[in-house]
Amino acid sequence: MGRGRQKAKATKQAREMKYFTPATDYSALQRELAGPTSRPSSRYPEEPAEPDYSAYEDKYADQFGDDDDDEGTSRRIG
Repeated sequence: MGRGRQKAKATKQAREMKYFTPATDYSALQRELAGPTSRPSSRYPEEPAEPDYSAYEDKYADQFGDDDDDEGTSRRIG
């Protein structure tokens, strides 16, 4: 019995939302879209992008062999 009223209420709400036009504050919109007036040039101006690891490049190369060649010969069990 309540389906007709429920549908009428939903239709009324949909119509109100469709045709509702609130007052728009264009100056507030312009301020929001413009953003802050003074912005820093960089977030981290003095910090390098990545530390320099070139001193460690070949320091440990003789301790560890290249295991890349043996990957195809090993089998998994289990």
